[in-house]
Amino acid sequence: MSAPLAIETEGLGKRFRGRDAVQGVALAVPTGSVFGFLGPNGSGKTTTIRMLLGLVNPTAGSASLLGAPMPRGAAGVLPRVGALVEGPGFAGYLSGAANLARLDSADPHADPRSRRRRIGEALDRVGLAAASGKRVKAYSLGMKQRLGIANALLRPRELLVLDEPTNGLDPQGTREVRALVASLASSGTTVFVSSHLLAEIEQMCTHAAVMRSGRLVAQGTLAELRGSAGDDRLHLLTPDQEEALTALAAAGLTGVRSGPEVVAPLDGRPIEQVVAALVAADVRVRGVRTTEASLEDRFVALTGEGFDVES
Repeated sequence: MSAPLAIETEGLGKRFRGRDAVQGVALAVPTGSVFGFLGPNGSGKTTTIRMLLGLVNPTAGSASLLGAPMPRGAAGVLPRVGALVEGPGFAGYLSGAANLARLDSADPHADPRSRRRRIGEALDRVGLAAASGKRVKAYSLGMKQRLGIANALLRPRELLVLDEPTNGLDPQGTREVRALVASLASSGTTVFVSSHLLAEIEQMCTHAAVMRSGRLVAQGTLAELRGSAGDDRLHLLTPDQEEALTALAAAGLTGVRSGPEVVAPLDGRPIEQVVAALVAADVRVRGVRTTEASLEDRFVALTGEGFDVES
């Protein structure tokens, strides 16, 4: 029996003014995972998230959150879902705590009797307890992002959807958000994180999906997306680069490139076998090592374009 899914879509699509912004998306987000939704800016990530949350109606396909069809089941399921989409928006003249109280009072499912306690716990969880009385207009961008996450945590959530949660943050703020996501995941919350930063996905997530030009081009665990050991690469240091290229081609390796090192995909071949072929061809081997294919390598291969790898 397959594991339950926190998010599931089939053929999900959205057209704007005759143009497909999102087309044929089939997501499968396992319950309990930290799922990275990766793609360049403009690849359709935010439009997809807005459809998942019932903020935009799809023009094709279907979506469900926690087993409930969207947008039809929004009223029943959204109280179990926290979200931070397209950055937080708060009243700058109010304090962080007052902003949360204002938003919580507008939630018909929130219990006013526990409001003060819940706000205090949410602010403490995101590291803003000491700044709770400060006006939001004095908050840094990182503090505003964390306040947005605190708002999503005012009630217990089974699913948390974060759209670019580290956007504009300094390294310290990024580490804090990363630690918060890990803490939420350890408590059993499924976290769906949209980002255009490869490094963030690699450090935060257990699973990921890749969008390109409105289409889903890959998804799975990080190990599955990186590929198997057959994607490992040989790095060879030798003064005989031309001879090495010839010997590697004769050994059946393709995609070999030269530079400071000769680099060749091993395609599942044992490195000992490849080195033996080089030695047999009288190639002088000064150094040899292997590296695993990175997410960046995999995504460039899938999409034909690069991604930002750091903020």
